[in-house]
Amino acid sequence: MLYDQTFFNQQSGRYEVEAFLRKSMEDFGGFDNLILWQAYPRIGVDDRNQFDFYRDMPGGLPGIRDVVRRCHRLGVKALVVYKPWDLGTRREAVSDIEALAALVGETEADGVYLDTMSEAPGGLRAVLDGVGSGLVLEGEGALPLERVHDHLMSWAQNFGDGDVPGILRNKWLERRHMMHQTARWQRDRYRQLQTAWMNGSGVVVWENVFGSWVGWSARDRATLRTMLRIQRHFADIFSGEGWTPLVQTEVPGVYATLWEKGGIKLWTLINRQDQPVSGVVLKIPAVEHASYYDVVMGEKLDPPVEHGHVLLYGKLESHGIGGFVAGTSGPLGSDFERLIALQRGHQTSVAGLGNFPQRPVLLISEPLHYGRETDRTLSGMVRIPSASLIMRVQIRTRECGFYGNELEQDELYGNLNKPRLFERRVTVPAFAIDATPVTNAQYAEFLRATGYTPHFRENFLKHWTGGSVPVGKEDHPVVYVSLDDARAYARWSAKAIPSEEQWQYAAQGPEGLTYPWGNTMEPGRCNGGQSGGTTGVRAFPAGRSPFGCYDFCGNVWEWTESERTDGRTRFCMIRGGSYYTAEGSHWYMDGGPRPTNYAAKFLLLWPGLDRCATIGFRCVAPLQQ
Repeated sequence: MLYDQTFFNQQSGRYEVEAFLRKSMEDFGGFDNLILWQAYPRIGVDDRNQFDFYRDMPGGLPGIRDVVRRCHRLGVKALVVYKPWDLGTRREAVSDIEALAALVGETEADGVYLDTMSEAPGGLRAVLDGVGSGLVLEGEGALPLERVHDHLMSWAQNFGDGDVPGILRNKWLERRHMMHQTARWQRDRYRQLQTAWMNGSGVVVWENVFGSWVGWSARDRATLRTMLRIQRHFADIFSGEGWTPLVQTEVPGVYATLWEKGGIKLWTLINRQDQPVSGVVLKIPAVEHASYYDVVMGEKLDPPVEHGHVLLYGKLESHGIGGFVAGTSGPLGSDFERLIALQRGHQTSVAGLGNFPQRPVLLISEPLHYGRETDRTLSGMVRIPSASLIMRVQIRTRECGFYGNELEQDELYGNLNKPRLFERRVTVPAFAIDATPVTNAQYAEFLRATGYTPHFRENFLKHWTGGSVPVGKEDHPVVYVSLDDARAYARWSAKAIPSEEQWQYAAQGPEGLTYPWGNTMEPGRCNGGQSGGTTGVRAFPAGRSPFGCYDFCGNVWEWTESERTDGRTRFCMIRGGSYYTAEGSHWYMDGGPRPTNYAAKFLLLWPGLDRCATIGFRCVAPLQQ
């Protein structure tokens, strides 16, 4: 996730590539390649397409190219992403395939990850081959066998492995094909790891799932670190012809695969049992002049021999892995002793370290420091009395989650795109709220008075012409402002950005109306996209709220003072809906006018991307009791 706070430093505006990859080495044994994820779940809030999202990342396409080059200096590859379902936003002047080829060329990426696809669209392979050699295509779904020749990698997503471990078809038929195990919502990953260990394949490390935290336990991280050293050291064996699945073991519930090449025999073992196993696990024909090693534990063995067979003793943790190597010093190579030494110093006992690592979600909103109440402050505002009520908030179930880490696998797949209701008792002290969203003219007054210039200017007031309000749109809501741009205006006006509670109560009134005017959507009450853009903030007087406020539904989304972080993802809740809807895919972010209790989780990255054509704001001020 390019939004990940450990990958992009949102204060300095710099990608922390080296620190991110160093941490990956510490936690997982290091990454071989990164998928640079850019758009979903944000895409669809305005008409920017998937390619625009790369252009609007910090530093634009040159910034992404710099990320790729920094990855390359550390021996890591990087892929860009293609979303075939993105057909409802702004279209490029060229075909998607041509746009992808240009993106790969400009960023120097190592290939393309194919979101939601099993195989690349026709013509993409040939176009990429014109950009450079060896560029990778990797799809999310099960790759058809007929395409193994031109897709160098593929995901083995949600591979339905049984108690007896299965064999990955494409890896079996093309030993050089790299597959990656993944089941994004599984919090216990031992099955994925064991499948990869038995098949000589890879694993997707995906803790920040579109803004939902699904972290790896200490046990699973330790298992992967152990596996990776061995897989990398013996990469030519794992991609060679000497693969014999499911060789005989001496313990029920323990399974083994034999890998052979150039005088080396390597056995990978897994324990499917809920209990640890120790003792003789393999009985193998003796290998002449060979030395034997427990390559997982990092130990040279002196196994007993009975009737020409070697008895290999081992210890496998519950749901753990094991591994043995037999070979002579020549084939094993001079660096094999270094591998054994590294494995010996590695943590081998992972019992009790399988708990899911929690990340608390913290509210980090700006404190509501108002100025002194004056007639000027309250001009154009509506007074809202204090209230104590049950606030009900509706959020569409999406993979980015809700307020915290509430998302579970069963809930997601059973309720994807369905509404989920949150309730909390709130007390709202009396306050005043702007009768309308802040307009272009009002924001221009703020700029004249303060000379405000944001630290990052990308896309700031992008819809203005030469730094001036477009003629005829003085009373339209100001957009292309970040949450911090809105906060700066609020501070100048001795106000604040409304909390979710303040915004919702002002919009729905004491009766908790579904829409500001009542409980049913009615024509002529709001800007639902009829004009193809924003409208004046008082254009729909029939859509006012019970307290007399305008534009709480449609026209533009509004920032609320609800910023949160779990240390990996920053987000806030936006309210009200907008004039814009991206049609054609349920993967798009929510669009169109929305009910008063509706909230959309909006991931925050940096101002250049957070400024949108469809998000504005209004302000609040306290009322003296």
